[in-house]
Amino acid sequence: MVILNQTNNQVKERLIKYLRKDETNLRKTVLQMFLVGEIYTTNDIYNNLMQQGFDLNYRGVSAMVGLMNTRLGILRVDVTREHNHYSLKDDFKEIVQTVLDNF
Repeated sequence: MVILNQTNNQVKERLIKYLRKDETNLRKTVLQMFLVGEIYTTNDIYNNLMQQGFDLNYRGVSAMVGLMNTRLGILRVDVTREHNHYSLKDDFKEIVQTVLDNF
């Protein structure tokens, strides 16, 4: 139980640091997408962000999602032959929601 709490606190701290640098709310928007519980490809995320009026490129979105996966450790990645499929790990939904509610 202590290890789980430490892990949750570390994830929460990393999320807060990550969102402090989010001047355009792009990162927050992507995390909110993942909270819906759907599975997304990079292309899905890119198209959704473009529809919301964000000025970005596909490679930037790909890099951002990759960093979310490696640095935050909150995403599940299913690697397929054509596209990676990303979703938020169930264990971190409550933490992400709590942090987003405070931003």
